[in-house]
Parts: sequence; structure tokens; C-alpha cells
Amino acid sequence: MWHQSRMVAFDLETTGTNVEQDRIVTAAVIGLGGNKPTESNEWLANPGIEIPADATAVHHITTEHAREHGERAHDVVDQITESLAIHVRMGDPIVGHNVPYDLTLLDRECRRHDVEPLLDRLGETPLRVLDTRVLDQQGLPYRKRPSETQGARQLITLAQVYELPWQESEAHGCSYDALMSARILYRIGTLAHMPRMEWPERIKFHKKAQLHHLKDLDLAELHDRQIGWAAEQAAGLQEWFRKTDPAAVVDGSWPLQPWGDA
Repeated sequence: MWHQSRMVAFDLETTGTNVEQDRIVTAAVIGLGGNKPTESNEWLANPGIEIPADATAVHHITTEHAREHGERAHDVVDQITESLAIHVRMGDPIVGHNVPYDLTLLDRECRRHDVEPLLDRLGETPLRVLDTRVLDQQGLPYRKRPSETQGARQLITLAQVYELPWQESEAHGCSYDALMSARILYRIGTLAHMPRMEWPERIKFHKKAQLHHLKDLDLAELHDRQIGWAAEQAAGLQEWFRKTDPAAVVDGSWPLQPWGDA
């Protein structure tokens, strides 16, 4: 079953949220599951630009620290990309939360530093991705924000919904977030393959829960379905935003935004 296979958890912490302009600060690539030992790799880069205070407030890495201790951005980008490529060539799906952000930003960093992008390295090898944000929204489509400051699909919210312990002091570290995504994915997969009557009460009575739609799919099928689900979810969010902003646009590209479409 897809949630019990070997996978590679992936997360970036960056200088901001603009995939076309911002840079990698830290990255984690963690191979786990499949009854094999966990293989963890983490990088700290000198991004070559100032790290804004807002970004430092999230991941706690300052410009000075990155300049003193970080590796050259070119080398970090190349190593991250090759590490992912090795896992994908072995058949491991990339797992993360809101994966198009991380994969698109990595792709743009490759182009910025004249490093071969991931898709080019893979050649004919298919990329398989499992995105906890897309899968959660497909499986449990109706959920209110827990509070005014916490979104319905944030990583912390998913941890709470799937009853995983959350350590705020560790959150927004790339390894912590990558591992949390993998743990959430495992919970989603377990529930999908479990009889509905055995679900925990908070899941069983979730409005229009349809986790069973994720059952008995192979990785290729699940990857392909996420492409459509992500597009539908983005269209719905765009429609909501346009109630107050008629010009709002939500990109539904998945698992990354194609180069040249920005």
C-alpha cells in the first residue's frame, strides 16, 4: 500500500514565499519507511541575499548565521537535487506538505545557479509525489479554521486532526516539518485502508469524509489523481478569493509550476 512504501520526505525553509525570487536557507531530504533504516540529510545554505526578519522569525536563521555557517548556495542546490533524484530513481515518492512550493522553488534555484533541474536529471524516470495538503483536502474536504490565526490546511492543523504530537519549538525546522509530513501521510493512508466504523470519532463524523477514495491505488494512480484534485482545490479557493478580490488568481499547477509560466 502506498503509505507503507519507502518514501523520501522533503522540506525547505527559505527567505520568503515567492517561488520565483526567494532562496533556499535550509533543506531536508529524509528517506524512511519500507522496513529500511532512515537516511537523513540536512543542509544550511548561504542564500547570497539578506534573510528578511519575517523569514527569520519563522525558521530562526539569521543572515549572519547563514553567511558564517552555510555552504555555497550552488553546492547546496546541486546536492539537494541529486539526493532527491537518487531516491526517485529507486522508486521512492517525494512526500511533503504543499509540495509545489518546495519543488518549484528548488527548480528555480537550479536555474539560477546553472544546476541541472530535478526533472532533467530523472529523464524517463517518472516523478511520484504524495502531498499531504492535497490528500487531506480530498479526504476530509470540509474543515473550518481552528482560529483566526491558524488555517484549516496548515501542517500544525493536520497534526492535530490526525492526532500527532506537535512541538512548537521544533516546528518550521526543515527536518521536523519533513518528518511530520511523512507521519501525517502514514495516518491518512492508514485511515484510507481502515473500515469506516473503526475510524476515530473525530474522523468518523467529519462532514463528507471520503478518505476511502484514496484506498487501493498504486503510486502512479495516486500521483495522477492528485494533479486533478489540486487543480479543483485551487479553482475552488480562487472562486472564494474572488468574492472580495475579482482579480485573485490561485495557481493549480501540481506537483510544480512549469518553468516559463510565471
